[in-house]
Amino acid sequence: MREESTESNTVASISELAESLDVHGMMGFTRSFVDDLRKGLSSVNAELMPWLKDIRSIKWQGVLFLGMGGSAAGGDFIATLSEKHGSLPIKTIRDYSLPAWWNKSWLIVATSHSGNTEETLSACETALKAGATTIVISTGGELSGLCELYPNCHLISSIGGQPPRTAFGHIFARQLALMRIIGGLPQPFEGEDEAMLNRLQQAIDGFDILKDPEGDLVQLAMAMVDRPISILGPNELSPALTRFKNQLNENSARFVRIGTVPEMNHNESVAWGGVGKTQDPAAEQHVILLLAWQGIHPRVSHRMDWMVSHFPTDFAWRIDGEGKSLLEALLYLCILMDWISISLAFLHGKDPAEIEPIIALKDFLSSKTGK
Repeated sequence: MREESTESNTVASISELAESLDVHGMMGFTRSFVDDLRKGLSSVNAELMPWLKDIRSIKWQGVLFLGMGGSAAGGDFIATLSEKHGSLPIKTIRDYSLPAWWNKSWLIVATSHSGNTEETLSACETALKAGATTIVISTGGELSGLCELYPNCHLISSIGGQPPRTAFGHIFARQLALMRIIGGLPQPFEGEDEAMLNRLQQAIDGFDILKDPEGDLVQLAMAMVDRPISILGPNELSPALTRFKNQLNENSARFVRIGTVPEMNHNESVAWGGVGKTQDPAAEQHVILLLAWQGIHPRVSHRMDWMVSHFPTDFAWRIDGEGKSLLEALLYLCILMDWISISLAFLHGKDPAEIEPIIALKDFLSSKTGK
């Protein structure tokens, strides 16, 4: 069935496909990514939120970020940034419950774009009932309502009206600003954020598929249409790998496998083959994207160069996240992956906003009583 839709859509240009399929404005949300980041960074202010001063004065053991899907992605990015530059351990929890080792010395940040994500609500209520200091990032819903019931629960309001995965700029910027205020991540130098955001806006404009409908990005998406997809990269880019996979899952309705270097070199390399007589039967069919950045460990860079030259497929590319910091490289890759996933959705004849299986599961769960 996918092959039939692909054959019919290759006749149409990406511009024509976008006009007929982008019913919910996913390209518009992608174009507003930098504006979302800018608004989010400025919305968390200790002067306007006096409770932040008390939280900043506490010596936290670490921070747990509660969330699911697009609302959880920011926690992964914060964790990676903290491993490189932070002062606190960060862990993302995608579940109904908290870890057995958790205690009130860990700050809780519960994020749900809708405010009604049941897994996040369950874990958050557990933390609040145990007396944990909790910060909610949401547009409303039951999660925001908890701030009225518990004095130890504080709200950072986000902006609604769009799918959670397109609201990453709103969500992550608030999480980043929060972590800077409480001292978990360093404050930027004067003008550093604005310079970064201006460069990222140039990336958004440069990748815009309607401005360059026959460009490299669209050509890459076309190569992905009938081939299995693998996305690989170093450990510090693992949140970008995960988000890329999730965007391709939701926007493009495609399976994706991910792997991190150097770990995958100690096992998965055998399945890729390229040297010797054995490899996975599907290895030659894959499109492989290796994500990198300027701060990559030299030995990891050497590994990835070797991998590109020995992969059995002709469709392997190394893509570097541009920028002067890990933060900028991650956000640059977010922009790139959003445009690729939207392009691939159009080539498959899909509205990138459509997520009927997820909605159907939520409807099924809502019909069930009890916990």
